[in-house]
Amino acid sequence: QVQLVESGGGLVQAGGSLRLSCAASGRTFSRFHMGWFRQAPGKEREFVAAISWSGGSTWYADSVKGRFTISRDNAKNTVNLQMNSLKPEDTAVYYCAGGDVVYSDYTTDHSYDYWGQGTQVTVSS
Repeated sequence: QVQLVESGGGLVQAGGSLRLSCAASGRTFSRFHMGWFRQAPGKEREFVAAISWSGGSTWYADSVKGRFTISRDNAKNTVNLQMNSLKPEDTAVYYCAGGDVVYSDYTTDHSYDYWGQGTQVTVSS
C-alpha cells in the first residue's frame, strides 16, 4: 500500500508563492510517476502538473505553465509543486497522486492509483 501526504497549503495574496510537498511511503517511490491535481468548489478535479519516475519529463496544464514547477527527490520520496504568481483562480484543494503503471497520458486521473487527502490553497485578490 502507498500513502501520500500533502503539506504546504495555505492562504496567500494574489501574486504570491507557495510550495506544496507530497511525502510518499509504502512502496518504491522512484518507480512512480507523480502528479498534482486540484479541485475548486463546484468544479471537477483537474490536472495541474505531472513528472515521470526519473524526473526527466514533466507536463503542465496550460493554465499554470510558466508559473508552476513540479520536481521530485527520489532519495527523500517527495514530490514538490512550486507555485508562483498565484491567482485567485488557483484557489482549490490540491491533491498529490502517484502510479506505477506506464501510460501514454499522465494528465488524466485515470493514470493514477494512489491519492493523498489534499491540501487547501486559497489565493486572495
